[in-house]
Amino acid sequence: MIDPRSGKSVRESDFALGRQMTVEFYDCDPAKLANASLMEKVFLDSAHASGATVIDSQFHQFNPQGVSGVIIISESHFAVHAWPEHEYAAVDLFTCGEGVDFDKAVEVIAHGISSKQWIVSSLVNRGIVSHNGIERMVPVIEQQHNRSFQLSWQKRCEETGARAISSSMDICNCSAIDFTSQESFRNFVKEFLKHSHLEACGGLTVTPEQHGWFNFVQLLKNGCLSGSVATEPRTVYLDLFVKGFADPRKVAETAVKLLGGAYYRMQPQVRI
Repeated sequence: MIDPRSGKSVRESDFALGRQMTVEFYDCDPAKLANASLMEKVFLDSAHASGATVIDSQFHQFNPQGVSGVIIISESHFAVHAWPEHEYAAVDLFTCGEGVDFDKAVEVIAHGISSKQWIVSSLVNRGIVSHNGIERMVPVIEQQHNRSFQLSWQKRCEETGARAISSSMDICNCSAIDFTSQESFRNFVKEFLKHSHLEACGGLTVTPEQHGWFNFVQLLKNGCLSGSVATEPRTVYLDLFVKGFADPRKVAETAVKLLGGAYYRMQPQVRI
């Protein structure tokens, strides 16, 4: 069959109920990804700019950080889940109408969350319709032969045979610590180890530097906690190495809670 408008060959099944694009946004501003109100505005702006008709929106702020949200449009939805600690946002755009401009929506989102790189990870037709009804062309659930990625750091360590795990954490805009007092920081380290079920080996070594910085090292019975503290912009940089396992997300959330951080960034690494 030939399409009289384009002159191209088409099949009877070249019709879909919807079109879906998933986009990976990298190197975003973590402060923006941690702000549910700002994220909602960005996605509302993107929906309007794309030509979609907005019906409703719902965004949720997780504790200590992270945002999930959805914009309900008459054509379907725009959805997002953001990880400020990894400066990353996963976005799902779905439309059942031809009037929604995905490229414009992506442009507005990228600008709104200050993403330095974004990748379209999939662009698929949903609900392929033929004269026999809905075609079942692709699997909708994972099968045993499909590759899936691990979501648990502990299982990741077990599967790789890792002997240790390390994590670098930036706890930003801290409000629950006196940056002029080393004693305040020493108390934080003591509470952090207690809540993270880590045991110190010896005392905490603190080395002052110029311009309000100081470095620290705390040896552990199964590793080491080290890093730096900056009075401006009120950020604590933590590097934790643990022989065995310590969940990097849990220790980061413990640190951000004790320090009163506005948000955190995190880079875990299994050590073979």
